[in-house]
Amino acid sequence: MSGNAEAVRDVEPAPTKAGLWEDFVDIFYAPSSVFARRANGEWGKPLVFLIIAAAVLVFLTKNLMQPIMDAEFARQSAAAMRRNPSLTADQLQSGRKFFETFGPIFFAVILTISVIGTGFVIWLVGKLFDAKESVAAALMIAVYSEVPRTVQIIVQAAQGLIMSPESMNSANSVSLNLARFLDPDRASPVAIALASRVDVFTIWVTVLLAIGLYVVGKINRQQAAIVAVITWVIGGLPGLFGALRA
Repeated sequence: MSGNAEAVRDVEPAPTKAGLWEDFVDIFYAPSSVFARRANGEWGKPLVFLIIAAAVLVFLTKNLMQPIMDAEFARQSAAAMRRNPSLTADQLQSGRKFFETFGPIFFAVILTISVIGTGFVIWLVGKLFDAKESVAAALMIAVYSEVPRTVQIIVQAAQGLIMSPESMNSANSVSLNLARFLDPDRASPVAIALASRVDVFTIWVTVLLAIGLYVVGKINRQQAAIVAVITWVIGGLPGLFGALRA
């Protein structure tokens, strides 16, 4: 998966001490070193750090994402009215205000669930390949693998600075995935859900999962890649089921 990871496996250096800031920087250019020195499963503090950093970024950039929120609200409101014609504009507006007020908190909760869920999935699937990592180590791998999501928030906000509001008509309009090229009002929800998984940052996270499994789980590269891909597939199931229901 990585020459850097191979070096860690072959040489087995003594893990060096480093703070969270160094971990969150090193994960971008020396991920195997981060996984090696955190192989004992330190995941609680890194998770809190990640969640706070991501939630703060979402809060600071939410004004740039306003056109997307407006477009998604209009689309979801129309769908809700079709399902329940008794809904009033005031009820919908109240729901919108509540979501916008607590949006960063909802984001933090969803990200937390996603990270912990990913950790348990790679632990369970890894056992099929005799991976040696503990549950805590699997959670650690999941936490550090999600660090690129902070960059994703910044990249999306940067696009909000230069794109016209009219072109920001869905969450995928600022994402680096295949769903960006689909019309959210005409394309099949299933097609959008599937295309959204072919995403630069999601692939980046998946690669980091594979590196972590290779370094900490003590399995070979091919096995680590298979576990990561299976995790990528499982991670797309909630969105796919939601699209099928729609």
